This record gives sequence, structure tokens and C-alpha cells, in this order.
Amino acid sequence: MTSVQWRIGVEIELLAPVGLSRLDLALAIADTVDGSVRRFFHPQSEPSLVPGRPVFHNLTLGYEVLDSKQQIVAFCVDDLTLQKDLNRAAKPTSGWYRIVSDDERLLRLISQNTDPDLPLAQVMNTVAGLFGTSPECGSGGMIKVNDRLGCSIAIAAPLPGERERPCELITVPIEVEHASHLEQLLRTARALQFQVPHEGATHIHFDATALKSAHAIRNLVNIYSTHHAILKRLIGTNPNCRRLGLWSEELTKTVNAPNFRKLPWTQAREQLMAANLTKFCDLNLMNFVHEFTDKNTIEVRILPVWLEAEPILQVASLFVAIFQTALTEEVFSQRETQAYSSEAARKFLMGLPLAAAQRQYWLKTADCKQS
Repeated sequence: MTSVQWRIGVEIELLAPVGLSRLDLALAIADTVDGSVRRFFHPQSEPSLVPGRPVFHNLTLGYEVLDSKQQIVAFCVDDLTLQKDLNRAAKPTSGWYRIVSDDERLLRLISQNTDPDLPLAQVMNTVAGLFGTSPECGSGGMIKVNDRLGCSIAIAAPLPGERERPCELITVPIEVEHASHLEQLLRTARALQFQVPHEGATHIHFDATALKSAHAIRNLVNIYSTHHAILKRLIGTNPNCRRLGLWSEELTKTVNAPNFRKLPWTQAREQLMAANLTKFCDLNLMNFVHEFTDKNTIEVRILPVWLEAEPILQVASLFVAIFQTALTEEVFSQRETQAYSSEAARKFLMGLPLAAAQRQYWLKTADCKQS
């Protein structure tokens, strides 16, 4: 299999067959490593239709897989972007619930003070105690907590029909033996007949330590902005995938300002933080620019779902070559986006420092994707 010379973490969006859930995958992976499974609250956000509340924040049930030495192997969590394959009319599955609030700070407080192993009927008791009130039962099995002034804190409710089926399979950071680690996880998913979701994507987090320079980030932004149409065609980005897109115009202007390239990283980072970064784009730069805890990464989000390790490693190697190009002394300027053609794709690929076998793989792919 393809070798990747970079520290990466991989997130693969999957769908359990009807009757199974992400817990089943977590348990099956644990069996392969003589390990165990631990439940936790996984934070997510989704658009709201309630006037004045643009976003609802959620805590959903996730599962951490531990090996026999209590080392984390993987996570199996929900992904709210996966919608179309689910039967919305299905009744909630017993034992599955979520906690919802319009303030993510409250959910962080709840996550720190509530036992995720508690059932729905008990999970809000501690939350109410924090605010000196009692939980209130509502229709449909909902349990609501208000503060003493009657302001809403959070609501726990049964998980909507089949929402236990989406499963984002998340690896720990992988430094060596990428193929064996990934294939072991995906082999288990295939054995349980997990599927590719309609909106599904694979995300790869690349360690960003080497790229913490104004010069490298300027090059990366300009290389990707120029060649994103070629890359998406080569890779086969899922057209149904949500939350993609190019960076803001503000970021492009920031990195191409006359003096940006020569700034020390601390000053460059300050300017990047002010450049309207978002997680929901093709290449997410927020994690390492904002120095989020445990996420010193650049996240590539344009990848489709694969149920085998090899294509994931091939595309990881392609982006490693792009990062290595950005790290050279060459200065890449802002250019118009190049439309896809096999000739343009081949020219782009020939300029990357790819190993011979990887170059041949992508050149063959380019020839197969004739416009």
C-alpha cells in the first residue's frame, strides 16, 4: 500500500445498515483490539429555523474505542450533515437522546458536569442542580431545564428516527503504519455492511507544524485557489457533500498583501485570525491558526468516502506533495482558477514532488477524467 510521510488523522463519514448503529461499529472495533468502549457527549451545531436563534448546538452520544492498554484507537460519533438516507418517520430508538441549547458555552458546562452513561430520564438532574431548579418533563419525552428566571438552559430529547445510524469514524493521529491502522478499522466497517452516505465525505487532518510560516501559507492558499477545480475533479469530490467552498476573499487579500510573506509567524497568525476564517470550507485552516487544543492541523474536507484504505492514502500523499511544494523557496502568486482538463491536470501533477508510483496513479486518474 501507499506510504504517507506525514502525521495525519482521518475522519470517515459512514452509515450503519438499518437495525445497527455507530455503537455497533465501536463495539466491533473494540473486539479486534481486545478493548472496550466508553460513551461520551460529542458536540455539534446545526442551523435553526427558530427566529432569533440561527444555530442550535447539540450534545449527541459518541463512543470512544480503547484497546487493552486503555489507549484510544478511534471514535464513532454522529454527523448532522448526514440526512438523506434516514427515515425521518421512524420512531426514536430506545436509549438514544441528545441535549440541545442555543448557547454552546452552556453545553460545554453540561458536558463537564453530566454523566453520559445516564439515561434520558436522569441526565438533566445535575444540570438543573447547577441552576438551582428541577427538570421539567415535556411532550414527546423531552426534559427541559430553565434557570430561576425561567430562561431556557437546555433540552434533552429522544434522538430523531434513525439518527443513531450516521457514524463519523475518527482515527487517532497516525504517524507510522497508516495503511494497517486504517484498513483494520475499515475492514470492520465493511464486515458490518456500513455504507457510503449520500452526503458523505472523508476529512484528513494533516499536522500543521511545518506549515507555520507566512511564506508557506501564502503559497498554499495560492496553489489551492489556482488548482482547486483540478483537484476536486481528480479526487471525485461528492457533489452532495455539505459545508464546502473556497476561503473568504479577505483571506486571499491578507496572504497576498505586499509584506505578508516575510512576516514572522506570530504576526502572520494575528492577521490570519482577523481574516474571517471558517471551518466549513475546502481546506480548514482554523485549527492551527487559532491554536485550538489538540488540533494543530490543516483539515482537507473535499474527499469522498472510501471504504478501503488505499485511496485515502493516495490522496493523503497527493496533499503531502502540495504541502511540500508550498514549503519550497519558490513564491506562488495569486492566479485565476484553472478549469479542468487532462492536460492541465497532468501539468499540475508533474510539478509536484510525488513518488513515481503515486505520480503514475494520479496521471492515470487524470487521463480517466477527460472533460
